[in-house]
Amino acid sequence: MDDDGQQAEYEPGSGILQVFGRQLKRLREWAGLERPEFGAKTGYSPATIASFEQGRRIPPPRFIDKADEVLGAHGVLMEMKEEVARAQYPAFFRDAARLEGTAVGLHVYATQAVPGLLQTEEYARAVFGMMRPPLDEEILEQRVAARLARQEIFVRLPTPLSSFVIDESVLLRPIGGRDVLGGQLEQILLVGQRKTVEVQVMPLSRDENAGLAGPFTLIETKEGRRIAYVEVQNVSRVHTGRDAVRALENKYGILRAQALTPRESMAFVEKLLGEA
Repeated sequence: MDDDGQQAEYEPGSGILQVFGRQLKRLREWAGLERPEFGAKTGYSPATIASFEQGRRIPPPRFIDKADEVLGAHGVLMEMKEEVARAQYPAFFRDAARLEGTAVGLHVYATQAVPGLLQTEEYARAVFGMMRPPLDEEILEQRVAARLARQEIFVRLPTPLSSFVIDESVLLRPIGGRDVLGGQLEQILLVGQRKTVEVQVMPLSRDENAGLAGPFTLIETKEGRRIAYVEVQNVSRVHTGRDAVRALENKYGILRAQALTPRESMAFVEKLLGEA
């Protein structure tokens, strides 16, 4: 499951950003602070503070924490931090990001690029840099930061059980150049060593592949719900119907059986790294 998207998917000045901005401005004025003074206390320029208040820029978590402290908001701003963070994602991905963040099980089949949860910063930046039409630099950096933040799923408690089946073509495609690919292969090996993560490779040499219809993600929530997420050309769909989810679960089981085992896959990635 990835959060690639075009700039048009982000609509500044609306939704949670507008609500946060109004609250921020109200609290700042109640505290008797002008934007230059407030900016000096939080480490941001008056122009950036204005953008936050007008809902035109997404405030980072560190700013929200500091603003809450400086303004004596007693957690009012911090309570919105999670929703504000989701505004970093393209609109089509936000529901999936929310489900992913609390999942107890996560299973990904990838055929186009390395799954976002496994990407290095350099690889992610290269992926977003290839979007057409191109993303503004600020939006691109927000997308990269949001993608890396998703990887906290591997260290949070309880840690979800995760598995990834990656088509070999993904590991051969030098997105960002050979050095970026080499760093990405190292990252896959590193994450693959975690006890809660299994990575498998689907070799191009296989004469059977149940995943030709494209990539998808399976999510299991702490309430026991099973959900599937499918995305093609920035058009996504979250499946909750049992028949649709069961069909993809069955397909994923077949894919895992057709792919290299996790141990074979790690050896395969090591071999590719030596050749990169």
